[in-house]
Amino acid sequence: MALIVQKYGGSSVGNLERIANVARRVARTYDEGNKVVVVVSAMAGETDRLIDTAKAIRDTPNEREMDVLVSTGEQVSMALLAITLDSMGYRAKSYCGWQIPIVTTDAYCAARIEDVRREKIAADLDEGRIVIVAGFQGIDCHGNITTLGRGGSDTSAVAVAAALKADRCEIYTDVDGIYTTDPNITNKARKLKKVAFEEMLEMASVGAKVLYIRAVELGMTQGVPIMVLSSFSDTEGTLVTQEDENMEKELVTAVTCSTKEAKITLSGVPDRPGVASRIFVPLAEANIVVDMIIQNASADGIADISFTIPSADLSKALKILEDAKDFLEVKEITGANDIAKVSIIGAGMRSHAGVAAKMFTTLADERINIEMISTSEIKISCVIKKKYAELAVRALHENFDLDMKT
Repeated sequence: MALIVQKYGGSSVGNLERIANVARRVARTYDEGNKVVVVVSAMAGETDRLIDTAKAIRDTPNEREMDVLVSTGEQVSMALLAITLDSMGYRAKSYCGWQIPIVTTDAYCAARIEDVRREKIAADLDEGRIVIVAGFQGIDCHGNITTLGRGGSDTSAVAVAAALKADRCEIYTDVDGIYTTDPNITNKARKLKKVAFEEMLEMASVGAKVLYIRAVELGMTQGVPIMVLSSFSDTEGTLVTQEDENMEKELVTAVTCSTKEAKITLSGVPDRPGVASRIFVPLAEANIVVDMIIQNASADGIADISFTIPSADLSKALKILEDAKDFLEVKEITGANDIAKVSIIGAGMRSHAGVAAKMFTTLADERINIEMISTSEIKISCVIKKKYAELAVRALHENFDLDMKT
């Protein structure tokens, strides 16, 4: 008997017919002799609907009340799934995050999981029940409902799997695995059988949409194997696991692209100790994630600093910086969201030279200008104009021999 945690995304529970399909899959896993915990997202589009409803009242709603509001989406999904399983003759029990509880920090809309109390779930499993958990939500030490940010249901699932020491965590979505690039950009993308945690972490951080970065981080640190599967077919998925020696044989594993990027440039920044801290500490306190940072060489004690953030945070970040402009002694602050970040990822890059040169040459051959560059041991990312994003992905995918073999 195995203990399996299954997570179903919004498209998988988008209506009653799809919830019935999920119930049949859960029942089949249970009938095979397994203990099953199911983590569900809100029905497709429901979270956006709730957010839009709140913003129709006020552009910047109170974040505590927003968490109370948007957490209801998952509550609907879990109850409907439990009712469906019950109608099929299976004993199912659902829990909101605060009922378990899943204990989080008090950062509304972007809380982080601190603990998952396993006692209630474990007791129900021992009694033969199927347990259903609302993803994306928890409770802080003050008793307030919190949410984990976009993709939080993936994080909930992996955290629950880690707490229960589950044999595996299965993430069901509307795609049947992880591909060498987005199949919507090129039909030559190949499905991968296995991806190392470290590669998936880099892929998630630079635009891969199948798994969210915090879920991958948890899986890697807690040693929870993650299988990505489709809830609409029975085809083999992709296993995200520890790196093995075969994974380094491929020079590049994937090409990713993120168009939800923005760039902020601060011109005329005093080049002295402490200035960077004045710029980035307030952004961090506002839970704005800064990615690439470039500072040019100082001239007469003045420099320019450019950095990228999620495009959704551009207005908030600009307001924070404009409010502190005099304190920062910055001459000009500009922002733009017409950029994209294109990246190549692969564990094999550790032991091969010339990868960056090949990437830059590929982009140059397509007459695509590079605005910013960042690298890690197994990743190279370039910021380019958004209008060239798909062209860049197709060219890199082909030149690094990732196209599907015929």
